Amino acid sequence: MSDHGPVPPDRPADRRGDGDGESHGPGSDAGSASGAGSAAGASRFDGSEGFGEGSDGSEPTVKLPTALDTLPPEAASGASLYPPAPGEPAVHAKRFWSGRRIPAALTAAVCTGLTGLFLYDIAAVRTDRQAMAWRKGLAHQLATRHLDDTWIILGASVAAALGLWLLVLAATPGERELLPMARRGPHAVRAGLDRHAAELVLRDRAMEVPGVRWSRVKVGRRKIRARAASHFRELDDVRRDLTGALEGAVRQLGLAKPPTLRVHVHRADKKA
Repeated sequence: MSDHGPVPPDRPADRRGDGDGESHGPGSDAGSASGAGSAAGASRFDGSEGFGEGSDGSEPTVKLPTALDTLPPEAASGASLYPPAPGEPAVHAKRFWSGRRIPAALTAAVCTGLTGLFLYDIAAVRTDRQAMAWRKGLAHQLATRHLDDTWIILGASVAAALGLWLLVLAATPGERELLPMARRGPHAVRAGLDRHAAELVLRDRAMEVPGVRWSRVKVGRRKIRARAASHFRELDDVRRDLTGALEGAVRQLGLAKPPTLRVHVHRADKKA
């Protein structure tokens, strides 16, 4: 029996106390312990986002912060700007040199094969054996044909072109798909950005401009060509906003030599 009268059999006893600290019902002590546990659990997970409480009264599942939650807002587009520290010198970033594995392997294989063939034929002649028929025919053709012969000129042209190609490969760095990024300090890590990745970042940034329906971006070593189609707004406004957005994105890429930006905007076809 309580002060408020008997508790109906179909109604559970009230386990919470009134404002004066009194408890009612036979399970008041258990209710007080349960309330204390709930208060402790609520204080423990204060400020965190839960996904609901279990049916057995267990603590709710809490969403923990991830690495993406700690990123700055400007890093959401995949490019962010990292300014140099005070007094940190900027080092000239050179282009990456290619290993030229395929041209080097082909040249080495051809030279090795021809050298071995000639050495074998010369050794056979020195041992009083017959020379190969192809070498006899080649020596006869070189001895009888004049320099103004068509085959002589064609062979010399092919040899000169191959030699010039090898010289160009040896003198140029290659790796045109990699854009060198700016280096901060003499001991900084050399980094490069793939041109296709830069095109994707700039294209996504262009699509965020209001009025742009589609865009195509081509990134070169010296120029960036961006083409976009607008289906509403004035073309001059779209071009101005698109140029500003792409210029900011190019700065955030952190390239050693930012390419020149060229933007072309036209009206989108209504039938497209």
